Amino acid sequence: MNFTDLDLEDCVLDALDAMNFQECTPVQEQAIPILLEGKDLIGVAQTGTGKTAAYLLPVLNQLSKGSYKEDAINCIVMAPTRELAQQIDQQIEGFSYFMPVSSVAIYGGNDGIRYEQEKKGLALGADIIIATPGRLISHLNLGNVDLSHVSFFILDEADRMLDMGFYDDIMQIVKKLPKERQTIMFSATMPEKIKQLAKTILNNPVEVKIAVSKPAEKIIQTAYVCYERQKLGIIQSLFKETKPERVIIFASSKLKVKDVTKALMRLHLNVGEMHSDLDQKQRDHIMHEFKNGRIDILVATDIVARGIDIDDIRLVINYDVPHDCEDYVHRIGRTARANHDGCAITFISEKEQNNFKAIEDFIGKTIYKIPVPEDLGEAPEYKPRSRQGERTGKKRGGRNTRGRGGKSSRKQTNKTSNTASQPKT
Repeated sequence: MNFTDLDLEDCVLDALDAMNFQECTPVQEQAIPILLEGKDLIGVAQTGTGKTAAYLLPVLNQLSKGSYKEDAINCIVMAPTRELAQQIDQQIEGFSYFMPVSSVAIYGGNDGIRYEQEKKGLALGADIIIATPGRLISHLNLGNVDLSHVSFFILDEADRMLDMGFYDDIMQIVKKLPKERQTIMFSATMPEKIKQLAKTILNNPVEVKIAVSKPAEKIIQTAYVCYERQKLGIIQSLFKETKPERVIIFASSKLKVKDVTKALMRLHLNVGEMHSDLDQKQRDHIMHEFKNGRIDILVATDIVARGIDIDDIRLVINYDVPHDCEDYVHRIGRTARANHDGCAITFISEKEQNNFKAIEDFIGKTIYKIPVPEDLGEAPEYKPRSRQGERTGKKRGGRNTRGRGGKSSRKQTNKTSNTASQPKT
């Protein structure tokens, strides 16, 4: 379907044409007509499906008609991180080029001058506010913002916001909004806590679900079946002869991130850490150093798995097997982007074998298991339980020659990219 087939105003279509947006992605094709009807919506779609345009275009289309209060905030877009808020604001700037719609992004981790600019934008009544929860709460508590005229309330990456502990902030903001409004929620996953939030703040929502795409074919996926105590030794062996560059190591908790970072520092590796205990200024500094090559290895929780746009990651290591199959796709999707090649390695301890087998079933691929280096001793067998409770897999010892993984020949089963060059957010 083309955008011209949708019931969009000329000013919106002119902006899309100027940006060379022609064909809708699946989530846009499904969501935009529903939102143009004024219905609440919950969308399950990951980064890269075009979801930002799916919710922005209908809102901008309605605002362009001029029937909403001037000098008032008409739309609130909530985002979990500063980086995503900035990306959304940039897209609004493009989509609203031919219409008199204003927007202001407000987020933490910046100086007093920026705060005053935000305060001014709120006072003048920018049509659309893109905000991180904590920063919007700060302005609310100081009386800088009036949400009584908001007609559109949007939560982007809602699951991530809840993971980051923003539930109370979101509910505090909801209490300040008019009951008569259109509420839109997008989430990459649909755990029970998201379902409960949707029941609380949405009114008879229509659900749009886009299946999680499988990992890109050009990602070389391999794994080590090992004991927990062998994981650091494997990392040391990986970088014994080759200097690490552009590596992200994902761990299951911030405590594990801190421990792994300290251990890698003792190995004299150039490493930084990223987790929720860091404030925004610290996160920005670490990310800046990593992007500029002054940090070779970034150890992180899943807070980095989505929404951070780094195109040339060489290697992703899953120090722990993700609990959810979709999290695995998000993690390894940090590599092999923008025509770059990339590798993903997962460490599978005895307790994690069932989770990893579920991942293999989900992506429809048996991932090559590299033998553990001989000097680290014997490794456990790969014997995950099947759904019938039976053990599967072959015997594995640690004293084998190292192998090499090959590229997957599996084709993607769910294509969501546009023929036109759309930003992937």
